[in-house]
Amino acid sequence: MARQPCDGCGKPVTIAGGIANIWTLEKDTTGGIELELADGSEYFLCFECIERLPDDHDVTAEDVANL
Repeated sequence: MARQPCDGCGKPVTIAGGIANIWTLEKDTTGGIELELADGSEYFLCFECIERLPDDHDVTAEDVANL
């Protein structure tokens, strides 16, 4: 099982699938997603941080920094 830190909160996030799970029966799910924001920046965020992003405008790097 691979892990990657969330760019918003820094917590390690599980990344399921891929070669790490090919020979196991683990059913863990991925805990985040890579997002390309309106300003062209890209961040890997956990689902908790995604929920905290504003929904009243296009999200930018400044919004991620404010998490």
